[in-house]
Amino acid sequence: MSRPAHNTLAAERRKARHYGMQALYQWHMAGASLAAIEAEFRADYDFSHVDLEYFQALLHGVPAHVDELEATLEPLLDRKLDDLDPIERTLLRMGTFELAHRLDVPYKVVINEAVALTKKFGATDGHKYINGVLDKVARQLRKVEIDAAS
Repeated sequence: MSRPAHNTLAAERRKARHYGMQALYQWHMAGASLAAIEAEFRADYDFSHVDLEYFQALLHGVPAHVDELEATLEPLLDRKLDDLDPIERTLLRMGTFELAHRLDVPYKVVINEAVALTKKFGATDGHKYINGVLDKVARQLRKVEIDAAS
């Protein structure tokens, strides 16, 4: 029996975020071109069950808006951006991008996916920090959605 379409899309987006986080981390750390990173990922990984459009939106959207994303994040942090763990910084950028530019994705999904990726790739208690910061971002950027859900 096949999975419902929304479950398939959720799984494909989860993989897109997984690869997107890794690709954006590589961009942050190595400064390689986005085209080169995308080509490498598409050559090295099986994208048959990945939402390619979403992967591309993350990979190209986060760097295109990085100054805006970090300006949104900075006042909500308890430390300087440069003091953040690179995984956490990447996930905060990505989550803030989704909250700001992907209104088709519920804010709770954005936060839960970022927390899950932090548990997988980040520091031991990093997920708690990511959850707290993205919750504050969501309260700024998705106030209407949060109020409607209350």
